[in-house]
Amino acid sequence: MFCEKAMELVRELHRAPEGQLPAFNEDGLRQVLEEMKALYEQNQSDVNEAKSAGRGDLIPTIKFRHCSLLRNRRCTIAYLYDRLLRIRALRWEYGSVLPNALRFHMSAEEMEWFNHYKKSLATYMRSLGGDEGLDITQDVKPPKSLYIEVRCLKDYGEFEVDDGTSVLLKKNSQHFLPRWKCEQLIRQGVLEHVLS
Repeated sequence: MFCEKAMELVRELHRAPEGQLPAFNEDGLRQVLEEMKALYEQNQSDVNEAKSAGRGDLIPTIKFRHCSLLRNRRCTIAYLYDRLLRIRALRWEYGSVLPNALRFHMSAEEMEWFNHYKKSLATYMRSLGGDEGLDITQDVKPPKSLYIEVRCLKDYGEFEVDDGTSVLLKKNSQHFLPRWKCEQLIRQGVLEHVLS
């Protein structure tokens, strides 16, 4: 049936929970592109026949195929664009290093796009706030307090705080640290915010 494979790509993304990235459906995308190529070739031959033989009865069929081509294109672009939006959100959620499980779900082109986005964002952050730059991925939500209590989920080693003191982050140890210093480690799964 016309456009079924393209609609399935969109449904697949719609079924995935917000903030999660399903595996890239290369087979589905290839099938949609093959269908588009076949529709285009059929239209080309019918247009040539309609022009040369003056067959006006082919015009509705040509228009129908053309509308199917446009719909396939819209669905394909929606699929790819939604995936890019999800990948961009993952950069803000996980930082510049994505977990392997997420990278496994991305195509090579999406990984390349993520790396370019990551570099552009880093360049922009370095241009803000003087010599050191400003990390705008920190404190996405306004903090209620500047210090938080955290529990270490895995051995991390020495962690230096702004005042120059070092804290040894060992598994199951609890610490009272500046929020902005440990927010990235919380996202990476090294620390866990202890809510009392």
